[in-house]
Amino acid sequence: MQALSPGAGPVDTRPHEDDIEGDEDEDLDETLLERLWGLTEMFPDTLRSAAEVSAQHSLSIAKKLYSFSRTALWVGSTSFMILVLPVVFETERLQLEQQQLQQQRQILLGPNAGMSGGMPGMMSPAPGKL
Repeated sequence: MQALSPGAGPVDTRPHEDDIEGDEDEDLDETLLERLWGLTEMFPDTLRSAAEVSAQHSLSIAKKLYSFSRTALWVGSTSFMILVLPVVFETERLQLEQQQLQQQRQILLGPNAGMSGGMPGMMSPAPGKL
């Protein structure tokens, strides 16, 4: 009881440094991979083999999906280039030609001639004669 009385003085609760064992040396001897491999031993073999098969199937499915997406992207992009882009370029060319014809009509016949729907070379009818 004397050790617990207030007059006994401070009590040393920490162990001396001589009593501390070399725990730090044991931690440094194992790598992370070795620790993870040691953790697998706490699971049954059937569960480990099922997890391995599942991981292998997942990896093969991911590879096949990646290969399919690459092939689909290639087919889609080349089909677009071959089938759609020529049509887009042709319509753009036609629009440019029509715009140039309207500019020529506007320059030759005046500012209102580009707006009229008459054919080039044909004169529009006189306003009083319809």
